[in-house]
Amino acid sequence: MATVAETLSDAVVRPPEATQQALGYPSLFLLIVLGSLVPVVPTGALVSGAAVVALHQSLPVFALLSVFGISSLAAFLGDLGLYWLGKRGVGSKNGSRWLSALRERAAPERLAQADRKLREHGVAVLVVSRLVPAGRIPVMLACLLARMRMREFARGDVLACLAWSAVYQLIGVAGGSLFPRPWEGVAAAVALTVLVSVAPSLWRRVRGPRTSEQQ
Repeated sequence: MATVAETLSDAVVRPPEATQQALGYPSLFLLIVLGSLVPVVPTGALVSGAAVVALHQSLPVFALLSVFGISSLAAFLGDLGLYWLGKRGVGSKNGSRWLSALRERAAPERLAQADRKLREHGVAVLVVSRLVPAGRIPVMLACLLARMRMREFARGDVLACLAWSAVYQLIGVAGGSLFPRPWEGVAAAVALTVLVSVAPSLWRRVRGPRTSEQQ
């Protein structure tokens, strides 16, 4: 039988479902759109955490579908917004701060690789770019420099956003299934998504000095 302390803890950590949905879904949408425009918000962790919360609701299938739909739509709209802003910079003689920001976040070697993949595979590379950590910005910049039309970019990006949302939601479901309390599953899912996101950059930093020493 649950103690009073456990009951109060659950009440604080887990508010009523109506409150979760009224506050959580709009917040999830806005944060993912913001994270797509300004790539500093860990949007994958947001999706995984929301999936854990949805898994513990009374209608988990409906809640998970809602998270999937909201996350996919928000990511898609954010990508389109960022691409539109970058496209204005490509068409301008003076560029734009958005295009400059994209250039700063795309290492030259990653941009060259993205450009090569784009020429080889076309818009299909957009799907992979959202699943590879730090792969979205170089591919988007390559599309901008190749002057890809907005319609063509959107056609590839919609599949990318659907795949991205599904993958990170599965991470959340896996984390939520391992722990009985929602907050434990959220913590596990967020930790895993952050680890997946930072692991490649950490590996490149560790590998860089060793490669230089060998040369």
